[in-house]
Amino acid sequence: MFLTFYYFCSSMEKHRHFILFKPDGYLSQFINNQTKRSNKKLLGELGCFPNETMAIGRLDELSEGLLLLTTDGKVSEYIRSSKVEKEYFAQVDGIISDTAIEQLKQGVEIGFDGTKYKTKECKVSRLDKIPNLPKRRKKIRDKRHGPTSWVSVTLREGKFRQVRKMTAVVGYPTLRLVRVRIGKLKINNMKAGGFLEVKEFDV
Repeated sequence: MFLTFYYFCSSMEKHRHFILFKPDGYLSQFINNQTKRSNKKLLGELGCFPNETMAIGRLDELSEGLLLLTTDGKVSEYIRSSKVEKEYFAQVDGIISDTAIEQLKQGVEIGFDGTKYKTKECKVSRLDKIPNLPKRRKKIRDKRHGPTSWVSVTLREGKFRQVRKMTAVVGYPTLRLVRVRIGKLKINNMKAGGFLEVKEFDV
């Protein structure tokens, strides 16, 4: 599905595109402009990318999964738009109820930018099996703290920490969040921290 190339630090005239599995504990950026967080891990530590590389959208520091990188701002703008679905697997605290799933589907009120925001209708389903995902750098918790369950949430919008806020509102805080798909692109069997260079994004 993907075309893999050797990676060089030298710049090229044409735009370059990368598919990355962001591990937990990394900021979705290459430059840390926050003086109070000088010890944070950045994407540049995962490989050698062109100086103009940018992340398309973001995953918060604790979240993991599919993150697209590009040197082309026009490509970034399109993929961040509502035209492209983003699917997440969320491990939540407790066994999520059918009622909560329906609430998430219809949209819930979350806090955003100092105001209340009603999320748009989206696709939500309970996962019958624990998804096969790479181990985290830091363990979430063990069974002594109670049961957990997994849901798939597919959005066409991306407010700051939206999935986490949504599940918390319906009473099931997110413990682990992994983006598994952007459009037609999936993480498949990628390892945490691994990346591929591709000619273009087939979303």
